[in-house]
Amino acid sequence: MAAADKTPLKFVGPAWFSMVMGLAGLSLAWYRAQPMMGDTAGVLSALLGAATLVALVALLLAAALRWQQHPQAWREDLQHPVRHPFIAALPVSIILLATVGTALLGPQGGGAWALQWLWGTGAVLQWAVTLWVLKRWWRPAALGGFQWAGITPVMFIPVVGNVLVPLAGVPLGHAEWSAAQFAVGLVFWPLLMVLLVVRIGLHGLWPERLLPSAFIMLSPPAVVGLSLLQMGAPVALAWGCWGVALFTLLWVSALLPRIKALAFGLPHWAISFPLAATTALSLRLATPGSAMALFALALLALTSVVVLMLLAATVQGLRQGTLLAPEPVATLQVAANT
Repeated sequence: MAAADKTPLKFVGPAWFSMVMGLAGLSLAWYRAQPMMGDTAGVLSALLGAATLVALVALLLAAALRWQQHPQAWREDLQHPVRHPFIAALPVSIILLATVGTALLGPQGGGAWALQWLWGTGAVLQWAVTLWVLKRWWRPAALGGFQWAGITPVMFIPVVGNVLVPLAGVPLGHAEWSAAQFAVGLVFWPLLMVLLVVRIGLHGLWPERLLPSAFIMLSPPAVVGLSLLQMGAPVALAWGCWGVALFTLLWVSALLPRIKALAFGLPHWAISFPLAATTALSLRLATPGSAMALFALALLALTSVVVLMLLAATVQGLRQGTLLAPEPVATLQVAANT
């Protein structure tokens, strides 16, 4: 612990950007609640959007300092068979901030140029990270190529993260590219699901500490549904995506007793954005006074409580020094013996 206390910046890795994703997702969910909750929901969405911006800027500064002072730590993250997909949480966070800004300020508002820049930067980086992650699969396993230990739900972040692009891209006037990048995530979503099932059959579940990442499987159907509506697709397709997201939520909830028994760590933040995305889709499909509206508002309350609990646990972990210390991430040998 003493060594960790002297160099806390060394342990602020890419996984920390999952906090930004959770805050942005909750902001978008509250934004979608405005038809049923009025201005109160809009104010909460704006406050969460501001918190998202502050968190992203702080983490970007920390990442830059970490790169300068601890370049080896960055190289270890990028080379690790399990941790490397977390690098995509950075461009995803940028895309989500652009999405929050576009929703709250409007695509033609005074900050339109900044939103265009944010969205473009995030979309290009997300494309590049997806290509980088998948190009690794062509290497021999000994050189960081395809390994079953690396097939965890975290892989959805770099690959399926592309389906987020239309949420801000369409209103900002980039419908064609949004559809093109959306298709990349749409194609690889079922492929990754198949690989996850095969991995479970061959090697068992990923390590206990990463169990919260199972909730990431909610994100693809929820975000695909939102993006389809943004691109003008039939509502029935979005309802289908909602059904998949709901079923997946019930499915992965079976892991909650085991997750509850775990000591808090950054992997717990993997629960936040998927819940928020599912909530946003539910609110988008709901009409005031309907059974769906009641369900969506209940899910919004649950998601808000979860994010508050995650924030409280994070503050406590920072005070105690348990989050700014080496994390016991699984190695290849552990995954193979699972």
